[in-house]
Amino acid sequence: MIALSTAPTARAAIDDAIDAVLARLARRLREHGDGARALASAIARSTEGGKRFRPLLVVAAFETLRGREADRTSVYQVAAAFELLHTAFVVHDDVIDHDTERRGVANVGGEFRARGRARGADASGAALLGDAAGILAGDLLLHEASRLIALVDLPSATRSELLSLLEDAVLVSAAGELADVENAVSAGEIDAETILRTTHDKTAVYSFSAPLEAGAVLAGADGPARAALERFGQRLGLAYQLVDDLIGAFGSSEMSGKDEGCDLREAKKTHVIVLARETESWPQVSAALAEAHTGPVAVRAAQRALSASGARARLEELVRETLDEARAIVTASTLPEDCRDMLRDLVDAVQERVP
Repeated sequence: MIALSTAPTARAAIDDAIDAVLARLARRLREHGDGARALASAIARSTEGGKRFRPLLVVAAFETLRGREADRTSVYQVAAAFELLHTAFVVHDDVIDHDTERRGVANVGGEFRARGRARGADASGAALLGDAAGILAGDLLLHEASRLIALVDLPSATRSELLSLLEDAVLVSAAGELADVENAVSAGEIDAETILRTTHDKTAVYSFSAPLEAGAVLAGADGPARAALERFGQRLGLAYQLVDDLIGAFGSSEMSGKDEGCDLREAKKTHVIVLARETESWPQVSAALAEAHTGPVAVRAAQRALSASGARARLEELVRETLDEARAIVTASTLPEDCRDMLRDLVDAVQERVP
């Protein structure tokens, strides 16, 4: 999704840092029985296959803000922590959504559901075991992310700032995820502002502003630089999630990693749906959405209804406006030119994801 000039070298170093955590976790769990050993293996598999752009953002910010070479090892540890944080959220999100697969293979919950069935559990018991394993795996990953930063070889003031960033990322993301579920189960209408705030909170801080700020902290950047990266990350993160909404409604299966129109099939209350509800075409859109779960033909009918209502065009315009705001933050900043170029590349990468 996001190509960074530091990616080849940084990716290998981040992979090494994550592998060291997973190896340590496997050693610690080995003595606690077969189930614990299976959980360690499932956790290791849950970290595979991702783009790891969040930790690369930490490294890119550090490098383009001219951090000290002597701190590079610490940078990779902090970067790895943000990838473990992301994996923890993904594992917990699968539990919330009752998903048993990720990237086409069994996730932690799916593996342990199969484990339960192999031991004679009925469907309810297998589901209970799968959910328990998912929750515990996410808990362990959250702990390991915090542990990495808590033990990093840096001045205590720097470490404290990094822990505060991690804490903010966890708190805001948890609030956003809870709001998302509340919106989904609510029988009433949800206004566009509420949906937009939830969209921001779910991903913008932990995926963009916190990793960028962490790199800035590690580079010893000043307050204005950090503030600019925070504002930029929040706008870029919102745009990124809005593009995800477009992909979930209109993107191909290759883009979403799920069936085409997955959000429409699952009747998710995304921003494009809220925008459609505000139009005179809502009765037609609502009727089409009610059938979207029945198959590809109904999905395409719902897509046509959403486009005809103008909701898709309005969401695309909101993405453009949000990305323009991110570009304006870069232009107005006093960040080094290398850093500004990197941020502009990120904006372009998000723009290229629009289906």
